[in-house]
This record gives sequence, C-alpha cells and structure tokens, in this order.
Amino acid sequence: MDRRSFIKKAGLAGAAASTLAAPAIAQENQTWRMVTTWPKNFPGLGVGAQRLADRITAASGGRLTIQVYAAGELVPPLQSLDAVIDGSAEMSHSAAYYWQNKSAGLSFFTGVPYGMTSRELTAWVRHMGGQEIWDEIYDQFGVQGFLSGDTGTQAGGWFRNELTGVDSIQGLRFRTPGLGGQVWEKLGASVTNMAAGEIFQALQSGTLDAAEFVGPYNDLALGFYQVAKNYYFPSFVEPGLATELVVSKSKYQELPSDLQAIIRDCAQAEYDNVAADFAANDPRALQTLVDEHGVNVLSFPDEILEAGANAAKEIMQGLLDSDDALTKKTAESFVASLNIVRQKTEGTDSPFIQAREKYFHI
Repeated sequence: MDRRSFIKKAGLAGAAASTLAAPAIAQENQTWRMVTTWPKNFPGLGVGAQRLADRITAASGGRLTIQVYAAGELVPPLQSLDAVIDGSAEMSHSAAYYWQNKSAGLSFFTGVPYGMTSRELTAWVRHMGGQEIWDEIYDQFGVQGFLSGDTGTQAGGWFRNELTGVDSIQGLRFRTPGLGGQVWEKLGASVTNMAAGEIFQALQSGTLDAAEFVGPYNDLALGFYQVAKNYYFPSFVEPGLATELVVSKSKYQELPSDLQAIIRDCAQAEYDNVAADFAANDPRALQTLVDEHGVNVLSFPDEILEAGANAAKEIMQGLLDSDDALTKKTAESFVASLNIVRQKTEGTDSPFIQAREKYFHI
C-alpha cells in the first residue's frame, strides 16, 4: 500500500468513525422535566426544588439539564407523581404522603404522628433499611424515590378560634394531609387536603376553619395570618417532614452510573441544605409574624396531645396489622427502627436541650 492510498483510506475511516460517534455524543446531553407541588419561588420547598435542579445540571456539566415546573405550570400540583408514572415528566418534587391512596406505606417517608424526627427518619432511610423498602413500594409504579428536603418539626396549624380541648375540634374543617389527617379525623375534625396555593382562599372564604402547611417560613409567605391569628406549636403529627424527589426508574437506569450518582448525591445534599434553610429562617419568620402581624403563638392543650397520641397508636396498629404485605413490612421496619433511634434522641439530645434552655443564655 503506497502512502497516498494509506492516507486516503485512513481519512475515510476517520470520517466514518466521526459520523457514527456524533449521535452518541449528542444523546449525552439531555433535558428532563421536574414537576413540583410547590408555588414558583416558594421559600424552602420551591426554592429547594430549583436548587436541586441547578445542582444536578451543574454537577453533570450540562449533560443532564433539569427544567423545573412549579405547581400548575405543567400538571396540577397534586398530580405530579402521576406525571412521572405516565411519562409526562421525568421527575417530581413533592411529599410521599400525598400518595397514600396508592400505598399506605408511602406515608412513612414523609411524616408519622408521634413518629421520627427528621434526623431519626434520615437514619432509618439511609442506614436501617428504609430506602430498600421505599424502593419496593415505588417499584410497583415504575419510579424511584429519594429524600430531597427536610422541614424539621412543623407547626401545628392556624386556627380561627383557640382550642380548649377535644370538644373544640368537633366538626372543625381542617386542611392537613397524610396519617396526621387521619389522627385529626379521629379527634373529630373534618379533614381535607389541598395544595399550598389553594389554602389561603379556602381559609378566607370560610371553607376551612383551620389549616397547617409547614411552619413560619412558608406560612408567612402564604399569608395565613391575615385570616387566622392562633398559631399552634409544635405539630404532634408531623415531627420530621421530608420531601421527595421521584424519578422515572427506567429513565434513571438508562443513565450512566455517574449521572445516577449525581442525582442521588445532589438529592441528599439538598435534603440537608433545606433543613439548614428552615432552621435559619423559621425563627426569623415567626418573629415577624408575632411582632408585625399580631399572631398568637400557642401550645396544644394536654388533653389534645394525649388524645392525639392514642389516635396515632390506633392508626399505627392498624398499619402493623395490614393485609397489604408491603404496608405491614414498612410499618414493622419503621417501628423497630424508631425504638432504636429514639434512645439517642430522648436519652442524649433532649436532656441537653433542656439543660441549655434552663442554664445557658447569653
């Protein structure tokens, strides 16, 4: 083979390789849609969803760009999981207990009455088998779930009238979701769930007598103080609420391993960052509510706390006795893990907090 012939053939081979490689390179850059249940630029949660999307986009070098759609922009807020299941979106950012009609076990991955604090929940999911059970539940729907945000212990809610005992709950029209909603129903409330952006109008019109969403950081932005002035702390039904990032499992598994790791690790990082955001801004927002808007900060009467605990135990026992194998498995794992992790919380963390409150002020 002479030199000219070799160069000509090499050039043809290189051109062919380039032609074959081009589609593969083009396919590496993808744009995924993330639908959320949160209003656009919503403090803590909506901002956290956008920040998570930006983290994934940046960490992937643009190979996976996440485009965020706020509540109602692409699908109604409480249809975000269905959008991932039916392929209308690749991701959703929401809260797992919104989907308890699909599986009662999903409520355990958001907030359980008298259940785990956020740190305890993280321990269960990351290190005590919770994620694996969560995967089993979501496998039924072709999706994958990750913890994506942490509000900490939430506020108990906004009430037009003060609560004097269980009698004052009877017939109360209350917005609250998940297992916590079932507790309030047992106490006599008429419970409904609705997305964040719908609550204020329902309170203002009198459709609701009371509502809870998250806590001061969000509630200040939602304007509940304009309708109800009695603000109860803390919630006994949402002691450590987590949000979730849900991803189409087939799309996720098609990604190269490094992009899968980026999604997983960015979700974990943002879960922790949202917790810090709420820890920093909840106290400041509460101060604004009290000082500038005349909000009354109250604690639930002991009678309600005790009745709520009894109702929570009844509901938990029903889940432990469930005929649905995955719900039963989830409840058993949750309870077994709670009985371990609460030892540190109640034996170490709580006594320290009590001592600091009593003795250390600067």
